[in-house]
Amino acid sequence: MLDQLKKYFTLKLLYKIAFFLTLFGIFILIFDFGFNQPANLQIKMNALYFLILSIGIITTILRYITQRKDKETKVWLFDFLSIFITLVVIYIHFFSQEANKHLTFLYNDNWIKITIILTFIREFSEQNINYKRTLLNPAQLFIISFLSIIFLGSLLLMLPNATYTGISFINALFTSTSAVCVTGLIVVDTSNYFTQFGQTIILILIQAGGIGILTFASYFSYFFKGVSSYENQLVLSDMTNSDKIGEVFTTLKRIIVITFTIEIIGAVLIFLSLKNTLFNGFFNGMFFAIFHSVSAFCNAGFSTLQNGLYETGFKFNYVLQLILIILLILGGLGFPILVNIMKYSKYYLTRKILGVKSWKKQYKPWVLSLNSRITLITTFSLLAIGTILFYITEYNNTLVEHHGIGKFVTALFGSASPRTAGFNTVDMATLTLPTVLITMFLMWVGASPASTGGGIKTSTFAIATLNFISLAKGKSRIEIYRREIADSSVRRAFAIISLSLIIIGFGIISILIFDPEKGLLNVAFECFSAYSTVGLSLGITASLSYPSKLILIVIMFIGRVSMLSILIAVFKKVKHKNYRYPTEEITIN
Repeated sequence: MLDQLKKYFTLKLLYKIAFFLTLFGIFILIFDFGFNQPANLQIKMNALYFLILSIGIITTILRYITQRKDKETKVWLFDFLSIFITLVVIYIHFFSQEANKHLTFLYNDNWIKITIILTFIREFSEQNINYKRTLLNPAQLFIISFLSIIFLGSLLLMLPNATYTGISFINALFTSTSAVCVTGLIVVDTSNYFTQFGQTIILILIQAGGIGILTFASYFSYFFKGVSSYENQLVLSDMTNSDKIGEVFTTLKRIIVITFTIEIIGAVLIFLSLKNTLFNGFFNGMFFAIFHSVSAFCNAGFSTLQNGLYETGFKFNYVLQLILIILLILGGLGFPILVNIMKYSKYYLTRKILGVKSWKKQYKPWVLSLNSRITLITTFSLLAIGTILFYITEYNNTLVEHHGIGKFVTALFGSASPRTAGFNTVDMATLTLPTVLITMFLMWVGASPASTGGGIKTSTFAIATLNFISLAKGKSRIEIYRREIADSSVRRAFAIISLSLIIIGFGIISILIFDPEKGLLNVAFECFSAYSTVGLSLGITASLSYPSKLILIVIMFIGRVSMLSILIAVFKKVKHKNYRYPTEEITIN
């Protein structure tokens, strides 16, 4: 018995050492990327890499030997492939001088860094991470996770190798906040200011902000362990809006699979739509495609081009614009809507078109939910109205240089992009006043709930519209598609609208105090763009004073996490009481 305890604690200690070693390896990796290393120090760092990778392989194999619980196929397949890749990389880099002559593709320091990251993911996933609702409620945890990523991203962007000429903390903080909050507002030119390493950091921040770092961490932990505490599932169900606690990890899996599948397909299509002469080599073209696919699906609006998509060689590439429109619409619809559409499409294809009958005893029809119907109708109505208005107001202005179908595609892009995407294919500074006001309205409405986009959300706007129609008809409740909208949804919608206008109004007034020469329209456009995490600008972002930049940072953050979530995180919940006061009508008009 004593020998078994010693063996158990020895293994636990080894696993802990392995985890902290891989964590240390991540810091070494960042140091390696971020600073230029002398030759003697690089040799020592390579020795550390070898030690970390070796320990990682040993601990993974030991888990299979000592743990009696059978691993799922996907787990041992991941472990087998990661160990195989790691062994090949170790052999080529540390033991074989001849192999690097024949396998030049694998003889690259980036492969060592990839294996270090894989080893860290494996060791991190074995750690017991338990959320304490008594310590932090879901809203507080959500906010703290975003603040942590923003601060870490700021430090990474300040690394010497991330920029060509260095960057101040306020500009690094602004860029990191804009990336994590998937906004796209920039104070320095992403293409000329940041190196490819810096652009990669921005890309990772966009992805982490779009999906959420807790989504990654929680799913990978569950992926390898296959279990999670009840308290963890409660917290994650609140954060992912899952109807059933038991489906929370299925929801996380769908979010990750849908995201990466769409982004990979989008990157391939973008790459195929580009001319070979635009980039120096395959790698640069593929990096551009991946960056813009992730930026579009996450509705971030960041671009590695100096003038965005208005750059020569891109503004007339209508195929590229259509691909980006599809990506940003899919990202803006929200994951629950995408899943519902996929299920309904599968049902409609198999039963209605192919005529395949259900093999299950109980027939369960897949229908578009009320939430999906309202979201889809509102999204495409705003898209259609925005396209028509943009086409009319800009026909003799920014659309002059386009012809035929090009005018329509550019107008469609001009309508879709303000819905929190932030890309531009026209010169924003030359837009007519009606177009600017239309764009501000589209930015304010934004994307859909549980999506990568911001704004007050399409469902909020739809509920507000349905509410005043019901009031005009003399109804006491909102009814649509033989369903009644819950009072809590109506109250929440109007709270979001009120809070958004308060925050935007506060931002406009504050910035005008520090930068009165920028003009009301330019500042208002900037604040609407920041709050709705859009990223479009009339060209004043970079020239704003430090206080104004800090105000925009706060507005971007509030727009991403929502003011309602902040209030929920701050205020203590009141216990439900079984009484009601007498109701009274308040004079409104």
